[in-house]
Amino acid sequence: MNERQQTRRPGGRSARVGAQVHQAVTDLISERGYGNFTVGEVAARAGVADSSIYRRWGSLETLLTDVALTRLNAQSPMPDTGSVAGDLRAYAAQVAREITGPDGPAVLHLAVALSSTGQQGLQAGDILRTERMRQLQSMLDRARDRGEAAPDALDVLDHILAPMYIRVLFGIVPLAPEYIDGLVDRLL
Repeated sequence: MNERQQTRRPGGRSARVGAQVHQAVTDLISERGYGNFTVGEVAARAGVADSSIYRRWGSLETLLTDVALTRLNAQSPMPDTGSVAGDLRAYAAQVAREITGPDGPAVLHLAVALSSTGQQGLQAGDILRTERMRQLQSMLDRARDRGEAAPDALDVLDHILAPMYIRVLFGIVPLAPEYIDGLVDRLL
């Protein structure tokens, strides 16, 4: 085999296994909650060896952080509509769809749990928060580059994301489009 044939193909078996493991984690969180399952149970649910999980992620916490980051990034990319108001409305609508979708509450509960557990949890929470804030900042910087007045990333978190997260965590759903647009309007 030459070097090119040995290279992993994204979308091959490795991607399939990653998707199966991520779905197993999401399902277990939905069924049992954070902290109520082991790597062995994730492996059994995903149909892989637990050694595969340890080899790829190293620990359950690293796997959980990867699941949360992957889901948040894949489902809620930063829009570019040409205006800060349009970007914030599109982003808020994407986030609302994700956190109220079939796996959304589990991913949201996972992100909250990772942000509020022990020393390692603080590190995982820092990773999640830093990545999301970096993405928000890039959207807001783009607006400023266009000459628009843009809020701070923390203001977006406080005035748009936090109210939606709280509603979902307390079961106050669905998140109506009028409610989401109102959050953006109050911020701007």
